[in-house]
Amino acid sequence: MPSDRFIKERKGAWQRLEDLLTLLDRSSLRRLHREEVRELGRIYRRTASDLAIARAESRDPRLVNYLNSLVIRAHGRIYRADPAEGRRRVRNFFARDFPRTFRRTWRYTALAFAVCALFAALSFLATWRDPEFSDLAGVPAYARERILEQKPRWWKEINAANQIAATGIATHNIQVTFNAFAFGALFGVGTLFYMAFNGASIGTVLALTFRAGYANELLTFMAGHGVIELTCIFIAGGAGLLFGTALLFPGDIPRFDNLRLRGREAAQLIVGCVPLLAVAGTIEGFISPAAIPPAIKFSIAAVTGVALYSYLLLAGRGEDGEKGKWGRG
Repeated sequence: MPSDRFIKERKGAWQRLEDLLTLLDRSSLRRLHREEVRELGRIYRRTASDLAIARAESRDPRLVNYLNSLVIRAHGRIYRADPAEGRRRVRNFFARDFPRTFRRTWRYTALAFAVCALFAALSFLATWRDPEFSDLAGVPAYARERILEQKPRWWKEINAANQIAATGIATHNIQVTFNAFAFGALFGVGTLFYMAFNGASIGTVLALTFRAGYANELLTFMAGHGVIELTCIFIAGGAGLLFGTALLFPGDIPRFDNLRLRGREAAQLIVGCVPLLAVAGTIEGFISPAAIPPAIKFSIAAVTGVALYSYLLLAGRGEDGEKGKWGRG
């Protein structure tokens, strides 16, 4: 069994662990000094090791029970989630980390936008000249004929069940956003294809509705929610490209380290888009299909656009020494 010498040598550390835990009972982990936090972790690990030795060699149940309760208490205090700390992290993420990550990686977002816009423009022009081009853009013949001949206002159906529609729309938009990011695992090529295909589909549908004479109604419907929704899709595409290029071009640091760094930034971009997409889905479910003047819908587009880009470009700027210029691309 452990000798008296074992207990005498370790007793001081156990008492120090008790003192630190008493301090934690009065405050929280973040209020301890950095050295105290390190000391707490060090003594906790040592005490856990002492517990293992006592269990293996000691016949004194009091010593085992004492060390066991001490280790359990320390583990609970170290790893217990602090609600206030959690709220602070969430607040800091959206107030600072997410917009900063967007600014550091804006070139990837711009590339995703450029690819989508280019294929939207090309598809629009091609479909305008020859409607059958829509087959190549993912709009089958039966859908093309329906748009040209029946002129359906499919967005008006959303207004019949706003709340259910808003939930479904938000879920769909989040899925599209995650797809734009996930395809980046194919070395970024998958994301480029996804952005090109979505751009081509949008351009084709707009061209067909222009030929049918009611594109202005479709644009009015898209205006209110489109700024936020499309921006999030471009950000997600940028996140996919960010991840994909980390696989292809690790740079001067080890590939795994670069992948971990870029992967963390890409994940921040995706998480930051989720509440924005919920806002876009709410607008698309309740406002976009509503029978209200187009001027109101375009005003909402302007207001949401100014608010969104003011947040992305200005939030967290200047804190903790952030430079006034944008970071790396």
